[in-house]
Parts: sequence; C-alpha cells; structure tokens
Amino acid sequence: MDIPIKNYLSHEISDDSEMIPFVAISDDDEIQKDEDFGSSLQIMPLKNTILFPGVILPITVGRDKSMKAVAKAHDKNKFVAVLTQKDSQTEDPGFKDLYNIGTVARIVKLLKMPDGSQTVILQGRKRFEVSKILSEEPSLEAEINLKSYIQPKNTIEYNAIVKSIQEQSKRIIELSPQIPNEAQVLLKNIDNDRFLLNFISSNLNIPIEQKQKLLENDDLYSKAESLLMYLGQELQLLEVKGQIEAKVRFDLDKQQRDYFLNQQLKTIQEELGQDPQDQDIEELLKKANKKKWNKNVKAHFDKELSKLQRMNPQVAEYSVQLNYLDLLVDLPWNEYSKDQYDLKKIRKVLDKDHYGLDKVKERIIEHLAVLKLKGDMKAPILCLVGPPGVGKTSLGKSIATALNRKFVRMSLGGLHDESEIRGHRKTYIGAMPGRILQSIRKAKSANPVYILDEIDKIGKDFRGDPSSALLEVLDPEQNSTFHDNYLELEYDLSKVLFVATANSMSSIQGPLLDRMEIIEIQGYSIEEKIEIAEKHIIPQQLEEHGLKSKQVKLTRQLIEKVIDEYTRESGVRALSRQVAAIMRKAAIRVAENKNEIFEPKEDDLKSILGVHRYNNDIYQENLPAGVSIGLAWTSMGGDILYIETSISKGKGKLTLTGNLGDVMKESATTAISFVKSHSTELEIEEDFFETHDIHIHIPEGAIPKDGPSAGITMLTAVCSAIKKKPIKSHLAMTGEITLRGKVLPVGGIKEKILAAKRAGITQIILCKENKPHIEEIQADHIQGLQFTYVTNMQEVLQNALGVPEF
Repeated sequence: MDIPIKNYLSHEISDDSEMIPFVAISDDDEIQKDEDFGSSLQIMPLKNTILFPGVILPITVGRDKSMKAVAKAHDKNKFVAVLTQKDSQTEDPGFKDLYNIGTVARIVKLLKMPDGSQTVILQGRKRFEVSKILSEEPSLEAEINLKSYIQPKNTIEYNAIVKSIQEQSKRIIELSPQIPNEAQVLLKNIDNDRFLLNFISSNLNIPIEQKQKLLENDDLYSKAESLLMYLGQELQLLEVKGQIEAKVRFDLDKQQRDYFLNQQLKTIQEELGQDPQDQDIEELLKKANKKKWNKNVKAHFDKELSKLQRMNPQVAEYSVQLNYLDLLVDLPWNEYSKDQYDLKKIRKVLDKDHYGLDKVKERIIEHLAVLKLKGDMKAPILCLVGPPGVGKTSLGKSIATALNRKFVRMSLGGLHDESEIRGHRKTYIGAMPGRILQSIRKAKSANPVYILDEIDKIGKDFRGDPSSALLEVLDPEQNSTFHDNYLELEYDLSKVLFVATANSMSSIQGPLLDRMEIIEIQGYSIEEKIEIAEKHIIPQQLEEHGLKSKQVKLTRQLIEKVIDEYTRESGVRALSRQVAAIMRKAAIRVAENKNEIFEPKEDDLKSILGVHRYNNDIYQENLPAGVSIGLAWTSMGGDILYIETSISKGKGKLTLTGNLGDVMKESATTAISFVKSHSTELEIEEDFFETHDIHIHIPEGAIPKDGPSAGITMLTAVCSAIKKKPIKSHLAMTGEITLRGKVLPVGGIKEKILAAKRAGITQIILCKENKPHIEEIQADHIQGLQFTYVTNMQEVLQNALGVPEF
C-alpha cells in the first residue's frame, strides 16, 4: 500500500505527525543535463494524494507491483511516473483506475523498512500524459508525453494574482496553529511563480478531484485563478472558525472571572458578617414567625427553607426557590380585615355611592346581618347581570368601602389561558402563581371584596378553558381548598366575597352559572337618571372641572332633555359625558368672568352639545284602522313600536317588512292563523283570506327587530285593518300569543312601561302574569298609567276594538 506522508500546509495534520522539510528545487520546466527520462517509464499509483512538479514527497510503498516498479526505476535511471488512483479503495489498480495525467518523479532516496515495506522519497520533476500502455504485469509501464504550461498573455494581472496567492497563504499559515512557523520562511523563499503554484496546490486542503484538475491545467493564468478561489474559501473557513473559538474562549474566561469575583465577594461579605444568603433566610424566618400557619403549611415552609439553605446562591434554582418562599410568607394566611357590622351605616354608604340597585344592596345587608349574628359564614358568590353603564363594577368598590374590606378587581375579558387562574407549575421557567393568589397577595387580606369583571367574555382555546378553572374558585363548597399549581398547597378562598359582573348570561357556561347567585340589574328610567345626575354626576363633574355648585345651575327639565335627545342607553355613561361637555362650556365662561353664573336654557343645548341625536316616538293622535302600538325592549332601554297593517285585493298572500327576525315573523303567522280560525266569531267573510292580501310593516326598517312580545299587537292590528275599525286611542300593548289564543308573559317590562309613559300612552294591555313586575316599579314612576291584565286574545280584542266576547 502506497501511503503519502501529510504535508505542512494541510490543516488535517495532527500535532504529533513526523514532518519532512520541503526542498525547493530548480524550475520544473528546465530539464537538467543529467535528466534523461526516456520514452517509457515505470508507473507507480498513489492513494489520496497528488505529486506536483518541484515538490518532494515521502511515500510508504507496500503493494507488490509498486515495489517492483520502484526497484526497476531505481536500477534504470531513478525516474518513475506517478499517477493518482480515481478510487482510493481499489487495492490492485490498473490503467483504467488511474488518472491519465501525472508527474515524473526522481527517486531521491529508497529505504527498506523492517516490516518488508519500502519508504521512497520522490521529487516531482515534470508533468506528463500517458500516450501508450506497455504492460500491467508484473508492474505498470507506459510510454509518456511531457506537458508544458501556456504562458499568460497579461503578465501584470497574472503577477497580481500570484502575489495575492502568496499573501493569502501566509494568512492561512498564521491562522493555523498546527502549521510550524518555518513554513512561512519556506514560502517567502520561493521566487518561481510556477513552483509557488504547484507547492501551494500540493498542500491545499481540497478534494483529490480538484487537485487533479489543478495539475492537468496547462494555462498558468487559469490555474492561478482557480487556486486563488480555493485559498479564499479556505481562509474564510479559518476566519469563521477563529471567531467561534475566540467567542467560546471569551465566554469561558468571563464565566471563570465572574466565578472568581463572586467567590472573592462572598469571602469579603463573610469576613464582614454580611452574607446575603443568610440575610435572605433571616428575613424569611422573621416574616414566617408572624404567620398564622397550620401544621401542614408550617412543615412545608420548613422543608422548602432547608432546600434553600443547601443551595448555592449562584445557581438559577436559588432565585426560583427564594421567590417561592417569598410568596409563602407574603400570602395572608388566616389574616382577615375586620368587618363593619353597623347595618345602618353600611346602607348609608351604599346609598350615597349608588342610586337604586336595591336588590344588590339588600343582599349585602342580609349577608352582613347573618355574619353579625352567627360570627362565621361562607361568603356568597354574587353575579350582577345588566347592561353597560349601570354601575356594576363601581358597586364592588362601594361594597368594599361599606364593609371596611380590601378591594380587588380582576378583568376577565379576553382571558384565554387557564394558568392565569391556577398558575404555572414552578418547574417551568418564569413560572408564577395565578392572578387570584397574586391579587390576594397584594391586598394583604384573606377576605377582600373580589370583583371578577366581564365574566361573560372569557375566551377558550388550545391553552385551556379559564371558565372551567373558575368552577373551583366560585364554588363555596370547594374554594376553601383552592389549589394553585405554583403554590402546591391548599388555600382558603371561602371568606372572599366574590362579585362577578356580566352583560349577558347567554355566554356563561351552565355549571359556572349554577354556582353564582344571579342578580339582574335593570336599566335606569328617566326619573332615576335625573336623580343620579343631580346626586352623583353633576357634583362629580363640578369637582373634576374645578367649578363650584353656585357657579353652575342645571334644571331638571334641562337634564331630562339631555337624556331624551342626546343619550340612548340603559346606564349613565353617555349622560356623564354630555354633562362633562356642558361643564367645559361653563368653565370657559367662569374663567372669563368669575362672578358669572352659568345657567343654560333648553334652547342653548344645540349650541353646547350640537344637534340632538335621538328622537323618542311620541304618540300620534287619530291613528287609522290597522295601526297598533307595541312596546319594545332594547339594550338602551324601552321604546314604543308602531305596527301598520294594510289590506288589498289579492290571493291571500302575507307580506312582512321592516327587517323582522324569525321569531317576530312566526308571531305574525300565528296571529293570522288565529284570526282565520276564529273568522266566524269575528264576523269576517269566509272567503276573505282567499281574496285579499295582508301586508304587515314595522317602521325604521334599518333597525333589526325580533322577539315574541309583539304577538298580541300584530293580531290586534290585523283585526283592526280587516274590520276597518281604529284601535282605542292612547293604548299600547305587549305579550306573546299562542294558536289557542292564550297571552303569555314577556320580559323587559320596566323599560317598556317607562317608554310608554314618556311617549304619552295612558293605557297598557299586558299578560296577567306580568303583574308582579309592575308592582316592582316605584309608584311615582308609573303615575297616570292604567294597566289592563289579560289572559287570552278575546280580552285583548274586547279592550282594544270593543269586539264582543266569543
């Protein structure tokens, strides 16, 4: 086996390799006088290396054919032709396994080794090409043709490339610590450009195929360009490698430096008695001694503290463990604020902050009354459901103030991650407790008033379902042993007064809804809004705008006009903004003249607030036959609804217009079916519905309308149109109908009744089962209204059209 010894410049050489120095010889194109190659030469195959002209290469010869070829060549003229194998795995190569172009080499020295192999030192002399194969046994022999280089046409550019090759080679030697410094001296002493190209090509760390192409290239300029490209790639690789090694070395040095400095700092602190670890532990123990822990929590704390004491403060787990113990000592374990049991004072505080909301206030008073008598009771889980702006969230603050408790608010709108409620396991990076425990930790009390705002707007995705996690929090039977993933201990939430708020119950899941005590908050009437404006909004806005009560005078009539024409809501947020706009105008006047009293009239509202935005429907006198008045509920309050019916010649077609929903369309169909089935009792011609078309329309077609409460209104309008008899004046109605003619109760009664009163209605027909809802409305709010309670359609038609009983 013929094995070349690695050369200097190849970065694959290991540090302990035996090196044989390179020797620069004369120009390879100048054949010496005593050098007669002859027309045929012995061929010696090489593995994994290529011999270039002018380069000395020691080779270990082990194959039989190669040993015979070297022996013949040494005895003849000491010249042997060297070709490289195409595949290094071939053990007995023939001419077909060798490249066609190689280098004629002179045998400088032949050494016989003890193991029977030979080491031959070859000196490359001239490139050649095999012209004719003479024999393959017992050794390879062939006739050869010597090859010469093509001289470069542009010598200036060629010399510049050669210079660049020399400089880049020096740079590679500098960046390669395994290459000895003598290589630079050797490189510097080479003054022949062709030998420089061959010398560097021989030592370049590139595949054999690319080295063979460099050897075969006759054009010196092209050869130099290729070599420069390979050197550039090698240099770039070494530079990147050097940068990586420097960075790693810098990081290691920095770590060692930091460690050394930390050890010094620790030693200094120990000498001064200022060990920060001891200070942390001492502070934790001081806090722990003040805690009212049970045995389990105390044992757990001691166990975790002993872990901390065994830890090295430099490791990352130390800060994690310290943060966990901080949470344990910061949480209020069995630490409660003292409740105020003066029920009269509590009622006074609640009334001062909020007008109305009697159900909620009464429920809080009931809870405190039981606490006062019994001394201990699980807190109720209240859920306030109502439209925006009616004071659900601010009521929580008032409850906390009235009870002398801490106040905590947590917004659930858009919450998607279950760990926001239960926390993360502390094994995760950046783990922290859930927001429930975080808020209680800040409150420093185990019985705060806890507002869960917008509970109907909790999200749900792949990260979990937060509303399901709340099932444990809001269950009085379970929350005494609430489990947070980070805390890993049971925490008692049973004394926390949870108050959830929502705009709608439809999006809250059933099990969660079942755990809460639902208190519905209705929208405010105009009368209530006026009271709220006078007692709360106006004083608040005066203070915010730096005004005094004697400087601004707003009448009840003015406030009512603002409510009617500039707001359309169940709450009072828009009203507060409109009052703020009036106060800004007042501030301008008072700033200009401090003695002036700002007292705007109703006609001044247009210049202050702009053109009015809303028009409430007012009852119109002398309504024609076929027009009835219904009552509607919206999220902004109640309103009256005109239902118009017309009869025309046709084939019995029913047309419904006015942007009606499916439920309202079904109500109209039910009304028509009822009239058809009772046409005899109503004295309607038998073929009337086959010869006439009926069209029912509800004005304001841009507004979607739906719901069953317009059922009796539609039926009355249809009967009025068929009998051509107008409905009784100043009459409105609301109620659902069935095919049997029964009248069913509907919702939103308070808002509907107040809307009817605003519109000038004096009589209202509604289901008998809605009577309790009327009784809940304050008497002064419905003064002047007459209520007619019915159970079936016959009673409705009798009161509205004077139709006799049937």
